[in-house]
Amino acid sequence: MKETAAEVTDLQQLLDAAYQRSTEHLHNIITDSRRLDAGELVRVLTGMCTLNLATVTARGEPRISAVDGHFLHARWVFTTSGSAAKARHLKVRPAASVSYVDGERIGVFSHGQVETLTPDHPDFAEIEAHLVKHYGSSPSSWGDDIVYYRLQPTWMVGYAFDKKAVLEQADSPKH
Repeated sequence: MKETAAEVTDLQQLLDAAYQRSTEHLHNIITDSRRLDAGELVRVLTGMCTLNLATVTARGEPRISAVDGHFLHARWVFTTSGSAAKARHLKVRPAASVSYVDGERIGVFSHGQVETLTPDHPDFAEIEAHLVKHYGSSPSSWGDDIVYYRLQPTWMVGYAFDKKAVLEQADSPKH
């Protein structure tokens, strides 16, 4: 967990506002007993999470692909090749949606704007160090045009079908 107390507070405000703006249908699925709060999300979203990333083409058509996501400082971070279709989409239309779903165990859904992180960005060194620690090498070494992104969420909700089991697993020494 790399989140500061202020980041957890901001995340909780985002989660509360998103849930309040959500539909009755979503409330029927993400009941209070299944809803993950900010502190719980940062406990369970550790390591690499395979994300579904939705972008939009120039014709307004949705496209979905998968990326390795890392939840750092209460925001999703991911990389891809600059030649990937998703990179071309995000360059001109940075609005994106991201979901992390592990069956009925857990689901986290986010919408927002993606920012490109370059080596001169003040947060780049910490993100790079995290990724190198996880993968054993820098994503930048995987190709000539690797792009780093961070989703600045404007809407996010999270749930666990069996919240107690998910939190126990997150807190276990094996995790």
